[in-house]
Amino acid sequence: MRAVVTRVKNASVLIEGREPAAIGTGFLVLLGVHEEDTEAEARKIADKLCGLRVFEDENGKMNVNPHDAGAELLIISQFTLFADCHSRRPGFSHAARPEKAIPLYELVIALCREQGFTVRTGEFGADMQVLSQNDGPVTILLDTKEL
Repeated sequence: MRAVVTRVKNASVLIEGREPAAIGTGFLVLLGVHEEDTEAEARKIADKLCGLRVFEDENGKMNVNPHDAGAELLIISQFTLFADCHSRRPGFSHAARPEKAIPLYELVIALCREQGFTVRTGEFGADMQVLSQNDGPVTILLDTKEL
């Protein structure tokens, strides 16, 4: 599983002109599911997201976790994180098919909610426009193969 995690002042998603989800301070998370991912990877990435200490403390150091910062999460499915770019036209054969990806995506969301976070989402498979005001900017790449 891969995630691009951006610390934001605010973020939202638009689908066909409507805004089904928006957050204030928190994380915009683009989440990709690999064809070989299991529940173990979902648990690992959710745990890392919920404990990532990248919010500033009173001394301006990135030392505060998202819960203590009062952060919200906007999690968007992003199969293109597993693009194979050996040629000029990316291939996506290593991204999980929807029948596998959706339950794992939903598990990450549920696990983050269980830890007390307000979690908003995009719509799996929809054409979305994602808007954000990055904070820092702070952007972290997470890959469960490296965690």
